Amino acid sequence: MTEPLPPVAAIRVFEAVCRHMSFTRAGEELGMTQAAVSYQIKVLEERLGAELFRRLPRRIELTETGAQLAPRVTEAFSILRDAFDSVRQTGQGTLTILCNSTFAIFWLSERIGGFQLENPGLAVRLIPYARPIERPDSEPPSVEAPSADVLITAGIRPKGSLRFHELVPCRFTPMLSPGLAESVGGVRSPEDLLKLPIIDPHDPWWTDWFEAAGISNANLTDNPATRMGSQALEAQRAIAGQGAAILTPFFYREALAKGQLIRPFELECETDEGWFLSYPESRRNAGKIRAFRDWLLENVSKDLKQAV
Repeated sequence: MTEPLPPVAAIRVFEAVCRHMSFTRAGEELGMTQAAVSYQIKVLEERLGAELFRRLPRRIELTETGAQLAPRVTEAFSILRDAFDSVRQTGQGTLTILCNSTFAIFWLSERIGGFQLENPGLAVRLIPYARPIERPDSEPPSVEAPSADVLITAGIRPKGSLRFHELVPCRFTPMLSPGLAESVGGVRSPEDLLKLPIIDPHDPWWTDWFEAAGISNANLTDNPATRMGSQALEAQRAIAGQGAAILTPFFYREALAKGQLIRPFELECETDEGWFLSYPESRRNAGKIRAFRDWLLENVSKDLKQAV
């Protein structure tokens, strides 16, 4: 015979305490006093016959039993939240997207209206973040922050328990304004780039590209060691004629078509980095996440085919 579950109220409190690792903050979320939270945890511990938390000065930590139970309970509540979210009428809720600034400015912001037309009752909150492309030794922003439903990052593949989808592969080539090119009589060979100001000269993409172009040990030391932190800012500087930037052509097709930028060479380099959509595995079936994921993958795929 299947053993009955412990009281659902106690399980709910345990899940909240695990997320916050604080009786006080869990109580604030649930509208309960700290004493009431402590009582519900005690009820659960008595039912299980084992302690779930160690009460330490100014903090708590999970016991071995608590650590074994916590991820399963957290996942179960996530599944329940997603189940109710998926059957709510369209129009309830907000989709919060924490997005790499380059992707947000040069792709998503121009197209998000199409998603909203298909999902008229779903509010969208787009939060760009500006930081360099993530390297293996850097810590990307967290999609598990309460404010974010999905995350679009630039760099290495997302780590941990996140489900992810590659959106745009990482390809790059030098780009600059036509006026800047004309200032040195045109850019006809890779060597001509070395006559110009280089934006973000310490970006390893420059070294990779010059080596692929047949120039080893290209001297970029005469350029100020300015780090803009995002392709979006580097592209704006390049459009303003302040230097040559190493950019991903996919995002600047409009600037190229308008003549704001030129790419003097067909040579593109590619890394195993890219732009990725990610979200917690436990929320993969949430209605709003599923709707955005399907729309995003379809539209990015169309644009990639057109860019070839």
